[in-house]
Amino acid sequence: MKILKKSITFQNMEDAREKWAKKKIIICLAIVEKNLITQGMSGKMGGMIVFRQVKGRTIATSMPTHSDKVSEKQAAHRERFQKAVIYGKTEMESPEAKAMYEAGKGKKFPNAYTVAVADFLNAPDIQSVNLSGYTGQVGDKIIVAATDDFKVIWVKVSIFNEDGSLVEEGNAVQKGSTQEWEYTVINVNPSLTGDKIVIHASDMPGNVTNEEAVI
Repeated sequence: MKILKKSITFQNMEDAREKWAKKKIIICLAIVEKNLITQGMSGKMGGMIVFRQVKGRTIATSMPTHSDKVSEKQAAHRERFQKAVIYGKTEMESPEAKAMYEAGKGKKFPNAYTVAVADFLNAPDIQSVNLSGYTGQVGDKIIVAATDDFKVIWVKVSIFNEDGSLVEEGNAVQKGSTQEWEYTVINVNPSLTGDKIVIHASDMPGNVTNEEAVI
C-alpha cells in the first residue's frame, strides 16, 4: 500500500480515475486539529473517507482503491496453482501415491498433500551431463545428474547428428538411489562432430525438463 505524502492535482475526475485505477493508494485529505465533531473518530464514513488516529491526531484519508484486473502472468500462476491443488487432492485418493508422498514430508511440507502440491509446481533440474565416456561406440556411457524437489522418475537420452537426424534414443537407468542416471549407447556413431545430445527428465506429476549439449 502506497501512502502519498505530497499533494496531487487532477484536471478532473476522469483524469484521476485514469491515473490511479491500476494502483492501490491512500490520499491524505486532511489532518484534523481541535474539531469536536471529528476528534477521536476512526473508521469509514460514507464509503469515501476513512478516519484514523495517528499519534493523537485525527487523519482523514480517501478510501483505498485498487484494480481488479489481473495480468496474464498472474492468471497463469493462479491457474497452475489450481491445477496443483487438484493434483494433490487426486494423489491423496490413491493409497500408493499418498504413501509415497508421505515419505517426503518434513518441516517445510508437513503432510503428503503439501508435498504433492509442491511436486506439481516444481520441475526437475538437470545438474550435469557427462559425455566424456561417449566415443560413438556401442556400450559407451552417458551420465546425467538430475534432481527434483521430490523424485525424478525417468531420464531419456536422444542423440542427433549435426544434420538433425536421430542416431538413437532411450531411457537411462538410475544408479542406485543417487541422482545419477546412466545411458548405455546401442548404435555406432562414426562422426560425432556437431552432434547434439538432448536430455529429458520427468517427475511424478509429468513436469519435463530438457537440456541440450553439443559435442
